[in-house]
Amino acid sequence: MIKYQLICKNCKSIFDSWFASSKEFEKLKKTKLINCNNCNSLKIEKSVMSPRVSSNLNLDKENHSSKIHEVKSKIKEFQKYIKKNFDYVGENFSYEARSIHYGKKKSKKGIFGSASSKDIRELKDEGIDTTIIPWVNDKEN
Repeated sequence: MIKYQLICKNCKSIFDSWFASSKEFEKLKKTKLINCNNCNSLKIEKSVMSPRVSSNLNLDKENHSSKIHEVKSKIKEFQKYIKKNFDYVGENFSYEARSIHYGKKKSKKGIFGSASSKDIRELKDEGIDTTIIPWVNDKEN
């Protein structure tokens, strides 16, 4: 549902109305099913509306902070899993990934490490499956 503030071009009356969607408003207007409550004119337009802004900014900050904490917690949980189940190769990620992909090295586990955006693009261009994940340092709160 979307709420529009409408203005009558005939009598300048301003009124609000709810619609299922912006497309629905356009459809009703085109089929001449929207009229002014005051003068019954069909010359109705949407007026410029301000966005809905929360009046309680502290509550918004608390919700935002809570969500950030929740996301960081999930990332740390994922990191713990990676550290336990994958081999850390550090800055040699690109070299190690190519070695495994082209069969020069056998690896029972997957690997993780660091690589530049350029290196990641090159690995993907070579058909080497890579994934970039966010990483939260253990020292961060």
